[in-house]
Parts: sequence; structure tokens; C-alpha cells
Amino acid sequence: MDVFQLRDRVLKGGRITRDEARELFTFEGPDLQDLFAAANRIRHHFRGSQVTFCSIMNVKSGKCAEDCVFCAQSVRYQTGVQDYQLLDVEAIVTEARDAAKRGSGCFGLVAAWRGLSKGKVLDTVCEALRRIRAEGVIHPDASLGIIEDASVAKALAEAGLHEYNHNLETSRRFFPKICTTHTYDDRLRTIRLLKAEGIHICSGGIFGLGETIEDRVDMLFDLHEVGADTVPVNFLNPVAGTPMGDVPKLSPLDCLRCLAVARFILPGVDIKSAGGREVCLRDLQGMMFFAGASSTMLGNYLTTLGRSSAMDLQLVQDCGLTAAEKGAFAAY
Repeated sequence: MDVFQLRDRVLKGGRITRDEARELFTFEGPDLQDLFAAANRIRHHFRGSQVTFCSIMNVKSGKCAEDCVFCAQSVRYQTGVQDYQLLDVEAIVTEARDAAKRGSGCFGLVAAWRGLSKGKVLDTVCEALRRIRAEGVIHPDASLGIIEDASVAKALAEAGLHEYNHNLETSRRFFPKICTTHTYDDRLRTIRLLKAEGIHICSGGIFGLGETIEDRVDMLFDLHEVGADTVPVNFLNPVAGTPMGDVPKLSPLDCLRCLAVARFILPGVDIKSAGGREVCLRDLQGMMFFAGASSTMLGNYLTTLGRSSAMDLQLVQDCGLTAAEKGAFAAY
């Protein structure tokens, strides 16, 4: 397979096939370096030289009833994670302001629970979104689990929600191995309800759960089908106490391979190198952009630490790229 012919096909608006994607996942040695170079060219063609940043806040932590095998916040596992209920609006808005000052363009409210329904919790979330939107310095985003009621999606849209994160996590086939308390279709239904209200979709997955190449390809093609605007590529950072606590981390080159194939399948989307990049990519973090990533996260994650914002902003500069304007309300 000539990866540069595939690159040219994608640059002209064509698509690669599932069989071609599977083969790309097997590249090693010099062929792998060619894959990175081709993915970098596709990234630059569709996304330019700007890197976008987002930050998240764990607005409700721990005691989640779901059994996702990778998650430190499930009540089923003993991980020592801090538990607390939904934070008040002022604390959330203050953190959003700080995220904007650190260089993020988007700020996500993330909560550990099954999902969001009508009631006082939704009212609090919507008030926080309205406050953040009114300040006009950062996009208000959220990742609040499964939504089953169209009126909830409508309320979020009316409150000014810009983008909702709801990851597919893995393929339909492998999903029952990582979660049994909700289904793949529950996640797809949530995405459809949000899209119907004009909310942008942030949806990706976790690599390194024990999935096969076939699972990786299926998930990436499903993400194309659902029309995700942003695709976070996460790498499993095993948490002691979860069923995945002893799973070996992906190698840096395997992580970069995942980013590169994602760029071939999803050429125009904002591909975000997200959770686990610090511990899995290690000294090759700068390569994530040259393998196809156009975005990353600033600051800490939900239950694990990230790097300082200053270090990541410097990393972008060192790579010859530019950080997207702070707080810019870019349309996509």
C-alpha cells in the first residue's frame, strides 16, 4: 500500500476503506514514519497550523452507579477517588474564567453519574452554562452522561451549550466488555438528541482497553457516521482498583499510530489528543501534532493530573505551531 497515494485521495476529498484503515494500523518502522508524515499533511490541509485547547472540571465526583471498567469514579470500585456532589454555580464560573486565562477556548462541565434528567440538577447546570456564555471568553461545554429526554437537550441548547462530549469509547462489538449498565445504542441515542438541537458533538474513545484493530477501525468509522465535530483520542491510563488497573499502557508509537489513522478516517474534524497522553506518549508528546492531532487538553483531567498549561503552550510553540486565540468563538 502506498500511504502517500491514500493521503492524496483524502486531500482531494476522498475516503479510505475499512480494509485500508486496518492495514494502516499494522505499519511499522519507516512505513510508520511515512504514515505520520502523511497524516500531518492531512491535518495541515484541513485544520491549518493552529492548535485548539480545552479544559474540563469535575463538577460532581465519584459514586457513579455505572460499571465502566476503566473509570475511577464508579461506586463499584475501590479507587480512593474523592466524592462530592454538584458544585455551586459560582465555583464553576470561577474555574471557567481561570481556564480562559490559561489559554483554553472551551470549558467542559463533567459529572460522574449515569445521565441528566429534568429537575434541580439540570437547572443548576443550565444556570452555570448561561453565566459562562454571558461572559463571552470561553465556550461552555459539558459531558453529563446519557440523555433520554429531548427536552433536556433543548434546555441545554437554550442555556448556551456549545458542545457536548459523549464518547462511544470503543466499537459496538467490544462495548459490552467495558460496560454492562448501559448500551452502545444509549450513547448513540444521546448524540442524536443533542444534534437535533444544533449542539456540536465531541465524541471519541479510549485506545488500549484490549480492543482489536477491527474494533479501532469500527469505532472510527462510526464516529464519522455520527458526524462528530471533535474527536478526543484517549489512551488508557490504568487506575488501581478498577478492572483495568493492571492493563499495560500503550507504547508511544502505538498511540501515535492511533492518531494518524484517525486523521485519515476523519480528515476534517478537530482530533484531540486527550486523556493518558502524558503517561503513554512520554517524551514523544510533541509528535502527537505531527501524527495528526489538532487539539489537546490544558490542565488536569477528572481524577488524574495533567501538565502545566505553560508547558503545553510552549510545546505547541516548539513544534512551530500556534495556539488558537484565547477564548475565540470559532465557528465549525
